[in-house]
Amino acid sequence: MSSDPLEALNSVIGNALVLVGQLDAVVSSIAAQKRVNHENKTQPIDEQLAAATGPLDALSLAHDSTALIKAHATKISLLIINEPFTPTAIAKVLRELVEGPVPSLAAAVEVCTPERYTRTIQQDLAWRAGRVFKELKQLLSRIPKDGKVLSDAKKNASVGAAGGRGSIATTGVLWAACDEVMAFAKRGFAGALAYKVEQLRDTLKDVMEELKEWGEETDGDEDDEDENSEDEGSDSFVQATPHHESTSVSRTRDAQTILDDLMNSQRHIPRDDPDKIRERLESCVKRLRLTTLLYQATVKRRLKPLPHLPPASDSDTQGRLDEIMFVLKRIPERFGSLALAFYELDRSEIDRLMDDCFFDAFAASELLVKPWEGEKDEFTDWALRFQVQARSEPDARSYLKI
Repeated sequence: MSSDPLEALNSVIGNALVLVGQLDAVVSSIAAQKRVNHENKTQPIDEQLAAATGPLDALSLAHDSTALIKAHATKISLLIINEPFTPTAIAKVLRELVEGPVPSLAAAVEVCTPERYTRTIQQDLAWRAGRVFKELKQLLSRIPKDGKVLSDAKKNASVGAAGGRGSIATTGVLWAACDEVMAFAKRGFAGALAYKVEQLRDTLKDVMEELKEWGEETDGDEDDEDENSEDEGSDSFVQATPHHESTSVSRTRDAQTILDDLMNSQRHIPRDDPDKIRERLESCVKRLRLTTLLYQATVKRRLKPLPHLPPASDSDTQGRLDEIMFVLKRIPERFGSLALAFYELDRSEIDRLMDDCFFDAFAASELLVKPWEGEKDEFTDWALRFQVQARSEPDARSYLKI
């Protein structure tokens, strides 16, 4: 070890950046994995982790590790902006960071196996952990290597500044990423799944509201807008853009991307409506409303009753949950594509996608019919009634009590 405190600090910084980068790559690869056969086991990083997958709660480990990362990052942030600059103090905090909470957060992602926690929870945790590691690298790269505290410009630059954000803004972004992990972990096994489905339901509601608003306009409305386009200027773009663009980024990204582009080149239903687009739209909105109720019922009757900690790894519940979540995540994406087909007045594509959407909704309800234990419960009857309604002209009023 070097006798020069500044040289020793720079060595610790370099090693820390390498380690955090390697762990970021590991968790990011987990987050990016596609749906796989549930029988393919994810190998833990070593035998100790393999032995710990039983009693260890991966979500609690993620919460506690991230809380410590946030605390150590706060210390570093203060040490690099306040006189006197103390290389030994910064190096000490850095060593504690990379020897404890940083590898522990990566280990939490590793032991959050699909067999115990579901693929959905593992990937969501991995994505959030990856954000923490990325933002931590940003903060570590701002530690001065010249033995002087940061200048006001390097300390106070805002997010989006030409020379890059300052250390204070960087710390704030890292705090937000840490808070996301801690909030996710605190929800527990059941809460994390319920929260995910609630987000998907909100995306469906956005699609439904956009379709309803679009259906209220006609070609005549479009003509009026064209006549005033020269006076309106940039306001015409605002009117053509969905008002839900501020939706949380934690929602299904593919479906929201479709929504953000839906109104840019829309046409309206012609007054004579030779292809009966409006009739199809009314049927679609009714089924969309019914489908959002399926999500609501799923949260209340199937997900919230699950335990805070996951069931034993030899249970078939996790496999069923992954199948259910796969379908529930696909439905909003398909409804987003269906909305685009409506805006393009593409009758054949509307009919095709409506069949796909409602088949998926039917499939989801079929996966949910049986309780986690036993053969039948109150929700079983509800799901069977849902299937009948999904095949016919739905009347969602009978499903408000779930």
